Amino acid sequence: MADEIKTVAIVGAGQMGAGIAHVCALAGYDVILHDNSPDRLQAGLATLEGTLARQRTSGRISEEERQAALARVRPAKGVEGLAPADLLIEAATEDEAVKRKVFAEVCPILDPEAMIATNTSSISITRLAAATDRAERFIGMHFMNPVPVMELAELVRGIATEDSTFEEAKRFVTSLGKKIAVAEDFPAFMVNRILMPMINEAIYTLYEGVGNVEAIDTAMRLGAHHPMGPLQLADFIGLDTCLSIMQMLYEGLADSKYRPCPLLVKYVEAGWLGRKAGRGFYDYRSDEPVPTR
Repeated sequence: MADEIKTVAIVGAGQMGAGIAHVCALAGYDVILHDNSPDRLQAGLATLEGTLARQRTSGRISEEERQAALARVRPAKGVEGLAPADLLIEAATEDEAVKRKVFAEVCPILDPEAMIATNTSSISITRLAAATDRAERFIGMHFMNPVPVMELAELVRGIATEDSTFEEAKRFVTSLGKKIAVAEDFPAFMVNRILMPMINEAIYTLYEGVGNVEAIDTAMRLGAHHPMGPLQLADFIGLDTCLSIMQMLYEGLADSKYRPCPLLVKYVEAGWLGRKAGRGFYDYRSDEPVPTR
């Protein structure tokens, strides 16, 4: 465990928040999980419990480790319940206005020395830090999805992030068993700067009729040895998140090569957001996913 951090608060109990809570609890940290939606909070706790159970069944962790991790996680009783945190990780939806609202709510409650990290995958760390009362104690800590499985976390400093905050964040992420890639504060950082344009280009390939969903995903699985096709991956990430990141790249870098594909926009407008919505480039409402185009 990082010497300075004992209690980690996580705001946002969705797929990312629950995953971050999972790895923190397994690493020995006390975890406080918060979400404005009681239903999402309960779903996040259930996801965490289910993932730990699968790890126990597969032999990756022992029964004692599973029980100890579960005992370390507790739901916050309102925003005030986040007060004991030495580190708060914001894992809310990829929307700058939502994240700013989170910081406005939590900053007055936290100890002045507590560190704040954001799990944003694309938004400026410098700009988010300026929405807090502690820009020097603020850092980008971008975990990959699914957090319990993926080995990498990107660390991103804002212009005001102090060296001591950066070093503390490195020790913390390392204590979770993750490898660190240090990225500069540019739109989408490194992983999504490379990954999302590839996904967007796959959607353009579908939009222009070069191939159908199944052909495009098969081509990249077998031709590039990707573990899943780009359209299947987009559904897994969430098409709304993909669109948000592409818009951030397009606007932040002012380059037409990052223009979101109109078909991606159309799917998001239709509410076809991928696995979480039951439909995206595949229809997930039956036992086997079926391509929608």
